[in-house]
Amino acid sequence: MPPPIPRYLVAFHPKSIPHHFFDVLVIGGGIAGMRATMAIDPRLSALVITKGRLQESNSRYAQGGIAGVMTPEDCFEDHVADTLSAGGSLCDPEVVKMVIHEAPAHIRQLIEWGTVFDEQEGKLLLGREGGHSHNRIAHALGDATGQEIMRAMIKRAREVLHAQIWQDTFTIDLLTHEGRCRGALVWNKHHGKSFVWAKETILCTGGVGQVFRETTNPPVATGDGHAFAYRAGAEVRDMEFMQFHPTVLYIAGSSRILITEAVRGEGALLVDATGERFMPQYDNRAELAPRDVVSQAIVDRMQKTRHPCVYLDLSPLGTEKARERFPGITKSCAEFDIDIGRDRIPVRPGAHYIIGGVHVDQHARTTLPGLWASGEVTSSGLNGANRLASNSLLEGLVYGARAGAGASEAALSRADNYQAVPLENRAVAPPSGPLDLLDMRNSLKSLMGRAAGVHRTGPQLDQALETIDTWCRYALPRQFLESQGWEFQNMLTVSRMIIEMALRREESRGVHLRGDFPAQDDVRWQQRLSMVRP
Repeated sequence: MPPPIPRYLVAFHPKSIPHHFFDVLVIGGGIAGMRATMAIDPRLSALVITKGRLQESNSRYAQGGIAGVMTPEDCFEDHVADTLSAGGSLCDPEVVKMVIHEAPAHIRQLIEWGTVFDEQEGKLLLGREGGHSHNRIAHALGDATGQEIMRAMIKRAREVLHAQIWQDTFTIDLLTHEGRCRGALVWNKHHGKSFVWAKETILCTGGVGQVFRETTNPPVATGDGHAFAYRAGAEVRDMEFMQFHPTVLYIAGSSRILITEAVRGEGALLVDATGERFMPQYDNRAELAPRDVVSQAIVDRMQKTRHPCVYLDLSPLGTEKARERFPGITKSCAEFDIDIGRDRIPVRPGAHYIIGGVHVDQHARTTLPGLWASGEVTSSGLNGANRLASNSLLEGLVYGARAGAGASEAALSRADNYQAVPLENRAVAPPSGPLDLLDMRNSLKSLMGRAAGVHRTGPQLDQALETIDTWCRYALPRQFLESQGWEFQNMLTVSRMIIEMALRREESRGVHLRGDFPAQDDVRWQQRLSMVRP
């Protein structure tokens, strides 16, 4: 039996904490949250809450770009086909068509809002990445697309929309009453715990990469939204599908820095410790195969050579082109005395993007009334079992716009639900001794890397589930007083979802590779796995 998961993480009483009231609450300040905010009707009051600083989101660190059909040589049918092919036969075709067809308009809108994409002779300079059949990746500042998009969107949100934004505010839990989301319980250093009551709530909290030791994600990506949406009763699905980016800078002791897929799109090659180029042995698309294929090939090659990484060779680009096209990577590598025009870059896979999340329909509605969601926190059906490169920023824009518009329409139509309801969560007896949260967090991250990494097996997953359940039994019932404790509880909850669904799916599909079930089984497993808190 799985351990019981408390409905709320902390004690609270409505008479002892402040109350705030808004028509629409947006939780998360990445590209999905900002786009949702821009779609909220100006007649409504809205609040945006971010866990850290507004600039600290996965969106900001996106290097490669945003995919869209922007030239006569390309077509919607090919982008759709590429997305479906990468998705391991689990994409929702109607969702794929909808998102792909809306892409060009969203890219043009970003330009209208001040985003400066790279151009050549007055036209968008489009790159190519793994799994794409055409050059269709709009990028900015060479390899800092997310940074430029978020700069323009945050500027617009602040100066044009005058959005009210609470930064450095931790969302502890969603508030629910009579089967409906009513807002959120939040904490910051100014107010302590507060109720934020809202007619409609939009969830845009991003990813979960920090549950793994090796990850490209920033420190804020601890799966909070996945966890508190699950505690609130929303359906969560596809959590076994964790995408690992094949090429993360590997320097012992350093932070893991993403080396964008666009490097391979420009001609860089992958070689092993002996200098041998190996990708053609695994896939006829070689370095431009989808991420799941490349990640699995790299791990296999590392095992065969007994070496902790492989290497990216940028010499085919030429020294000047490499430095000019990828200034951010040039700078990051130079800090470790690596000259990308001359030296090979040591890389290995790292946890990058969680495909699973809160189930949403095409209008961005979750299964919990009053709760909408967009971006990496969701499972929309776009990505199937493996996300095609540079479709993530696009998904955040399309579903963010739909969430903001849908929540606005719903809020305008509701005359009720704009008041506090008598919710209370009683305090539990404090534990006899403290927990070493840092030690437990590091242990969890290492366990997830071993058991739920690129290669998985049933026995490893079984053992990991048993260990996590033990930790859950004594860590989840505690009512911590600070965000480090709540983060760890969320990480435990999310890790358990990933392990359980990975154990249930007895096949290999997309980013989910089971060594004991190496084949894709469309007879039994061409279906989605989901869970709802009992």
